[in-house]
Amino acid sequence: VPTAHEELEGTGVHIASVATGFPSGQYPLEVRLDDTRRAVEAGADEIDMVISRGLFLAGQRGKVYDEIAATKEACGAAHLKVILETGELETYDLVRAASDLAIAAGADFIKTSTGKVAPAATMGVTLVMLEAVRDHYLRTGVKIGVKPAGGIRTAKQSLHYLVMVKETVGDDWLTPDLFRFGASTLTNDILMQLGKLRTGHY
Repeated sequence: VPTAHEELEGTGVHIASVATGFPSGQYPLEVRLDDTRRAVEAGADEIDMVISRGLFLAGQRGKVYDEIAATKEACGAAHLKVILETGELETYDLVRAASDLAIAAGADFIKTSTGKVAPAATMGVTLVMLEAVRDHYLRTGVKIGVKPAGGIRTAKQSLHYLVMVKETVGDDWLTPDLFRFGASTLTNDILMQLGKLRTGHY
C-alpha cells in the first residue's frame, strides 16, 4: 500500500487493500481492526474485509453486524467492501440475509468472494445481491456497490452480468463507482478481444 500510494499520488487512481486477516477473516477482531487501520494510514482508499461465515452460519448475526460496523469505523474516510464468501453460504436466502446485514452495518460495497472458495461469483448469487442493493436504494435513496469476483473468465460472460445490472438496478450502476468485476482472468480475454478488433484475428 505505501508503494502504491507513493507511485499513484495525484493520478486520481484509488488504492484498494485487503485487510481483516484476508482471505480467512478468522483472526481476533482487534487484530483485524488494527490491520484495517494500518492499511488506511498507509494510504488505502478502500478496504476489503471478509465476514465471519462461521458466526453467520451459527446464527450469531448480531456479532457479525458488530464486526462489520467496527471495521467500517476503523476505515475512517476509506470505503468498506464487505466480502460475503457466498460459496460458503450455500443458499440464496443466506446470501440475501448476509447482503442485507452487510449493507445495514455500513458496507459501501458488497462482494461475492475472495476468489479462494468455489463456487465464487455466479449469475444467481449476483442477482440476489443486486436485488438487495436495489431494495435498499428504494427504501433509503442510498446506493451500494456490488462486485462479483471469481469465475468470470470471458468478455461474453461479463456482458451477461452487465445486462443483469442494467435490468435490475439501472444505468447508474454501470460505473466503477457502483459495479466492478473481480476477475484477473477476464482481463486476459478482454485483451485478446481488443487484439482481434485491431488485427482481425486472435
